[in-house]
Amino acid sequence: MELNTIIIGAGPIGLTCGIEAAKRNLSYIVLEKGCIVNSVFNYPVNMTFFSTSDRLEIGNVPFVSHGDKPTRREALEYYRRVVDAWKLKIYTYEKVMSIKKQEKQFIIETSKSKYKCENVIISTGFFDYPNLLNIPGENLPKVFHYFKEAHPFAYKKVAVIGAGNSAVDVALETFRRGAEVTMVIREDKLKDSVKYWVKPDIENRIKEGSIKAYFNSVVTEIKETEILIKTADGIIRLKNDFVFAMTGYHPDYKFLSDAGIKFSSDDIKTPVFNPETFQTSVEGLFLAGVVCGGMGTNKWFIENSRDHAEKIFNYITGHKKL
Repeated sequence: MELNTIIIGAGPIGLTCGIEAAKRNLSYIVLEKGCIVNSVFNYPVNMTFFSTSDRLEIGNVPFVSHGDKPTRREALEYYRRVVDAWKLKIYTYEKVMSIKKQEKQFIIETSKSKYKCENVIISTGFFDYPNLLNIPGENLPKVFHYFKEAHPFAYKKVAVIGAGNSAVDVALETFRRGAEVTMVIREDKLKDSVKYWVKPDIENRIKEGSIKAYFNSVVTEIKETEILIKTADGIIRLKNDFVFAMTGYHPDYKFLSDAGIKFSSDDIKTPVFNPETFQTSVEGLFLAGVVCGGMGTNKWFIENSRDHAEKIFNYITGHKKL
């Protein structure tokens, strides 16, 4: 099968790319290793988005939510409706194994097939690869880098590592299911980006002592029944049943590098691309969405990435936006 464009990743921005291809009557497919909007599906069950629903809309399909800010469940339903409305050509549960360029076309090998195309758009996000602690015991079954729901951890001793929204959500939800929660935070305070309607809640729980927090501290080792925390006052041994290392995520750098993409040399490791066209140093290979931020995962979101697709396809089709 030879196509104009193959889009890798069926998240909201990958879907937006599919919509732009459909608008322009270009031959395309979207390849997704999991389900549609796989990252959103893997968010915590009770998650509420930071953004309002209108800022998450794509393809001129209205997103109406019950509250000011939509829930994970509402988002899953909405993006399915987008796929239906545009009849997007998506192949789910088909993982891309390699991208190779031969002269003026790309060869895409997947877990199920092989394709040829003129252009490739990578919109894979970053949620599949957690930033590891690289400490002894991190591979124990009691350690999690993702959080789904709080019920299984009721009445247990839970340690939460991190200071952002994910860590705060885990701490509050497990606390409200009866867990004994301890937060371990490298910095001297919670991150400024914590949701404004949640921040007073977690700060008050810490202040009253119902959630214990160690600031300027790091976990140095995880054991079966305890964790070791390095604090300003020395090493503390804390009895523990479960650990949630909510330390952030990063793109699949090996996959991107194997495709020929270059990166900045700083700690952020931002992929190199043209900010006007989103084309990488490989002609015909583009990036879209949050993957563009590299380790700077707080730079791009759904709401400020929705125009990536239009810019990419303006370049592909040779049209300039007036």
